[in-house]
Amino acid sequence: MTSVRTINRGISKIPSWPLYLLLVFPGGYLFYLGLIDALGPDPIHALLIQYGEFGLQMLIVTLLISPIQRWTGVRLIKFRRATGLLAFYYIFAHMLVFMVLDYGLDMNKIIETIIMQPFITFGMLGFTAMVPLAITSNNLAIRKIGGVVWNKIHRLVYLAAAAGAVHYLLVVKGWPIEPFIYVGIVAILLLIRLYWRVKKFRKKMS
Repeated sequence: MTSVRTINRGISKIPSWPLYLLLVFPGGYLFYLGLIDALGPDPIHALLIQYGEFGLQMLIVTLLISPIQRWTGVRLIKFRRATGLLAFYYIFAHMLVFMVLDYGLDMNKIIETIIMQPFITFGMLGFTAMVPLAITSNNLAIRKIGGVVWNKIHRLVYLAAAAGAVHYLLVVKGWPIEPFIYVGIVAILLLIRLYWRVKKFRKKMS
């Protein structure tokens, strides 16, 4: 317990803003590599994959923060807003590459693809779920809508993560192991959250 207190004291002295500087940079650097043709024969596809993976990874990190605190007592909650917004940053970049660079903002073709291609449907579902999360990830929004409503809105992170994991599983060809790992991690985190809610409900009813 003493070691946990020491860790938490150390964490409390670390600001969250350096995370933005540290983790935004790779996205810009990847785009630069694409501009100079350093991402291989298909830079647009490379950007799509890398931005999508980074976004999903940051979503998973965001979902891990609460279980880590609950099971170990290590308080990383101060970094959750940053990791969530960084997840949105990469997923938004992923969507922009898809819509602007890949489809040239041809909205008819984009809408047709979203409807006809299940992996795009899941991807757009995940992105749509993240928009209200990003909009309300600030203190002003919490004050305006209240903590109860804010918590309900931010449960959408589980939908975003689930949709993103399925999107990644469907989009990668050849069925490599990595997408299954992401799907497994997200599924476990969702089951943990469901277990907590059921346990809380039973305790409330007893």
